[in-house]
Amino acid sequence: MEYQSVSFVDPLPEARISPMTPSPLTSGDPQRLGDLELLGRLGAGGQGVVYLATDSTGARVAVKWLRQDQSDDAANLGRFLREAEVAQRVAPFCTAAVLGTGVEQERPYIVSEFVEGLSLQQAVQQDGPRTGAALDRLAIGTATALAAIHQAEIVHRDFKPANVILAADGPRVIDFGIARALSATSTFSNTPIGTPAYMSPEQINGAAVGPASDLFSWAGTMVFASCGRPPFGDGPPQPLINRVFTAQPDLGRLDGPLRDVVRRCLAKDPAARPTAEQVIRLLLGHPVPDANLLVRGAEQAAVSGRPTLEPRRNRRPLAIGLAAAAALVLAAAVTVPTMLRNDPAATGSTTAPATGTTSGQPETSTPPPTAPATLTRTTLPGGSIRLYERPADRVTLTAYEVYDKKLKDDIDYARQSLHGSFERYPENWESLVSPDGRYLAGRAQEYTSDDYDSVLFTDRQAGSTFRVKTVKEPLISTIRSWSKDGSKLLLNIDRKTRGEDGKDEWVSLGFAVVDVPRAEVSVVNVADDSVRGSDFGWDGHDDGVVIGYGDDAGLRFFDLSGKATHQVAGVGPLASGTTELFSPSGKLFVTECPTGGDGETCVWATDTGKKVREFSSDCDKVLGWYDESHLFCWEQDNNATHNEVRVVAFDGKLTRKLLETSNKLDFTPYFTVTPAGGS
Repeated sequence: MEYQSVSFVDPLPEARISPMTPSPLTSGDPQRLGDLELLGRLGAGGQGVVYLATDSTGARVAVKWLRQDQSDDAANLGRFLREAEVAQRVAPFCTAAVLGTGVEQERPYIVSEFVEGLSLQQAVQQDGPRTGAALDRLAIGTATALAAIHQAEIVHRDFKPANVILAADGPRVIDFGIARALSATSTFSNTPIGTPAYMSPEQINGAAVGPASDLFSWAGTMVFASCGRPPFGDGPPQPLINRVFTAQPDLGRLDGPLRDVVRRCLAKDPAARPTAEQVIRLLLGHPVPDANLLVRGAEQAAVSGRPTLEPRRNRRPLAIGLAAAAALVLAAAVTVPTMLRNDPAATGSTTAPATGTTSGQPETSTPPPTAPATLTRTTLPGGSIRLYERPADRVTLTAYEVYDKKLKDDIDYARQSLHGSFERYPENWESLVSPDGRYLAGRAQEYTSDDYDSVLFTDRQAGSTFRVKTVKEPLISTIRSWSKDGSKLLLNIDRKTRGEDGKDEWVSLGFAVVDVPRAEVSVVNVADDSVRGSDFGWDGHDDGVVIGYGDDAGLRFFDLSGKATHQVAGVGPLASGTTELFSPSGKLFVTECPTGGDGETCVWATDTGKKVREFSSDCDKVLGWYDESHLFCWEQDNNATHNEVRVVAFDGKLTRKLLETSNKLDFTPYFTVTPAGGS
């Protein structure tokens, strides 16, 4: 097959529909467009800027305003105005409905429905490829949207992952800036418009395109959804064009009926491709025409076809807070840093904490300053949460959970690096960042298509994701903690059973260890009935696991094969579960004192099990180790409006503040002792 050498015009679609809190308006942005009050920027691209706004009734809308340097170009102006005209002809369930248009400063703008949701491009980059029923629903929903677009006698011509929004009620197709009516000419000589990785051969050649071209693009988008890359790869346009015309597509991880349908849609000859309605029938298993096909497709796209995993329980013994938040920020993550200088709110006593001199205690590190010269105060998404940090801190907040009263479940937030922003992960039961900041581990809410629980790893250094299957339904694998070097992830293997009181309860059957660089997992059964109600965690050296057990909350140590090695009894209830139990060196561990009251903390030597320190403080719950001579703990004041996480010395004095939350927020933090942190 011959093809011509062509150049491409990429319309650079804007992030017009986004779940993120908008960025602030700039000095060049207006405060209003017509009767719309602008709240902030949602995105910007080749054509214009997209704002989040409120109309006269207070409803939120998205507003796309043509750039000034584009308004004098007749072709760009026509393409911009055509977007509104075309979108209004399409069934509203499959796109963001256009609500109106206007002109400001001789530049047109389009007002459309604001729909919460990531684009498919963003979702795959953030959460990894789609699998199983989630991928099937996506395929059916997007094919249904294309069928509706084609019924309106429109060819989209730029169907790709960035133009599919994963809304709560099903996928929406956006950006009709280069769409054309079927009655109009579709030939573009030598200047095809679109995205080469998803364009059909006839569109690349500048020939007339019809609905079959959209099906080619749809198929490429489904391949991307399954494996994170288009069927003919990425890269410079000309080699990519060669592959589109001459190479067989790589269908990624697709299987079953969907793989066969996608293969047919990627045929070089448009006449050999099925129509959108035929695709829906094949995927739904309805081989004959159906008058209600689009309704069935839309309904199927919004209904889960897979069993949902359960979160078991909070990974920490205590979820911090008194009540659920009244409202949650519907944002992926926005941080509002403020530099503080000698901020009294972030400091405690001006007296340096004692380091302790009990015999047998390891050498202590330098106490943390009680009045640091500079702090960064950051407001976090999800509620009234403020984080106080210094660059030299050994302890870093890398993830947290906020209880959503409406959903009746915890919502996960995780950090994009050790000192980056936080993003919301609503599809995860658990999210945890590795100590070096390289990996994000997330446990999804659904089993895979072959009924396995799994963990999705995002390698931020390599810019890739991979999934590791753990245990099969009905077992689940809850994320516990990373090894200190970030090479292994420990999970608890749980099963639901009926308790003596007739209520469901979870029991621990053992643990799993993921070798992250190799993407391999070892699942270990622990044949010890006395530990069924407890969780596993790393010992102080990453070469074994440890668990709390029995009424006296002693510790039982196991090797990585599940064999019990030794035990330490009578040390008291675990102060911080099994995830932050040991000091950075592994030489000490902390518990609540066995005979003490609230606020009584005991520190023990790991090798001998002997108590090396006992002290009282205002701590309600010890959360972990700040360094070898300081802990950090939760302080809850029922008479105050906020609760705090503070550093506490071995003399019981609370020093600097690490975090502050509203006492009406159910909040659970996950801190990491960073390997390169200061003292």
